Amino acid sequence: MKSEIQSVDNELDIRSLCYSLWYGKIWIVGIAIIFAAIALGYSYVVKQEWSTTAITDKPTVSMLGGYYSQEQFLRGLIRTSSNNAAVAETPITEDVYSEFIMQLSSYDARRDFWLQSDYYKQRQSGDVRADAVVLDELINNIVFMPKDDKKGMNDSVKLTAETPSDANQLLRQYINFANQRAVASLNAELQGTWSVRQTSLARQVQRQEKMANAVYQRELKRLQQALTIAQQQGITRSQTDVPADQLPNSELFLLGKPMLQARYEALQANGPDFENDYDHDRAVLSSLNDGAKLDNQFKAYRYLRTPEDPITRDKPRRLFLLIMWGGVGALVGAGVALTRRRKKEI
Repeated sequence: MKSEIQSVDNELDIRSLCYSLWYGKIWIVGIAIIFAAIALGYSYVVKQEWSTTAITDKPTVSMLGGYYSQEQFLRGLIRTSSNNAAVAETPITEDVYSEFIMQLSSYDARRDFWLQSDYYKQRQSGDVRADAVVLDELINNIVFMPKDDKKGMNDSVKLTAETPSDANQLLRQYINFANQRAVASLNAELQGTWSVRQTSLARQVQRQEKMANAVYQRELKRLQQALTIAQQQGITRSQTDVPADQLPNSELFLLGKPMLQARYEALQANGPDFENDYDHDRAVLSSLNDGAKLDNQFKAYRYLRTPEDPITRDKPRRLFLLIMWGGVGALVGAGVALTRRRKKEI
């Protein structure tokens, strides 16, 4: 009998519960409204977050301007010097875009961008520690997402700011900032490679000239000595059937004074005999001596999705807050209603 009484006491009386909640509806609705109102007020006070996204891809050849032609010229020189036209090369557009992506995703680029931006300067308080926290938060507000071929996603970058227009303008500014860093790096590399090729080719031309002059002076001296001997011995006619190119130096005088004199004067008139590549190397060196004409305005990327003002806010999500905290308030109100009903019954 005692166990039956305990079983009845432990049973949930749904009818009584619904009756208690119905008569306590004022508390449930009232507290739900209060919680929802607090959440609504919070949503207007808390810092808002808006984000916009840009999607990029490698540039076209026409977008690289003068940089493409000069880089192609240098690559041609490298292929010529290596005597291997089949050397595997990465396309220039891919090299340029790789540099842009490296700058776009780098921590230093994000940090330097915020340090020079008015957006960060307006949020500085003068406290070094507080400013460092703000700067770190802004750096983390720029998120780079690399290309994923498996998911069919291109490179993208997202920036979060307090207003839609700020998010749009700041992302455009950051992409331009990363582009300028990439352009400066690519131009510095181009200028360095240009200088190295210029120095290398100048030394090669100088070496060719020294070798040709050495051969020229040696041949002049050889003919002059043979001519002196022929004059001393009075040899006025050739006394050998051996071709002149096959005669040793000691027997060259046998060609006779007239032939030696003609060869000597012809050699003086023609000058040194250079290699076949000499004229080509001199022409290339002349182009290199003009210096690299750097283009600081080309684009190292192209947009697949241009940044725009975001339509929806990331945080706070006002409707979600109202529903969530309104529900919490309703539960608290239900608890209050049940408690008051129980006290009355006691």
